Amino acid sequence: MATKVLIVEDDLLNRMFYEAVFNQRGYQLMLVDDGARVLDAVDSFTPDLITMDIHLPHISGRQLIRAIKRNPETQHIPILAITAYAGKRDEESIRRAGAGGYLAKPLSIDSLLGGVDALLSERVH
Repeated sequence: MATKVLIVEDDLLNRMFYEAVFNQRGYQLMLVDDGARVLDAVDSFTPDLITMDIHLPHISGRQLIRAIKRNPETQHIPILAITAYAGKRDEESIRRAGAGGYLAKPLSIDSLLGGVDALLSERVH
């Protein structure tokens, strides 16, 4: 069965980039561009991994990460935060919210896949 990845990203070009990279791996994808729809998507899609933009319309990625991690039904899902907020305090705050990984934009294919692989391998162990 294909790995299911929920991509949360409001920027069309970034979504297209992630989609192309993950399709090459054969992942099953759901793309969400609005923070208001994320929690419903998590419930309906039950992803193996979530990539989470932090700056989203309607609600911040940080708030969504906290909500996902507070829910006993979804707290096990690894979350890779991907953001243009690249300060040390930003990373610490995002990790405290519950993100298992953190990448600063702009991304390379290698850094994206490395972040995804690290979180998915942790989930198997």
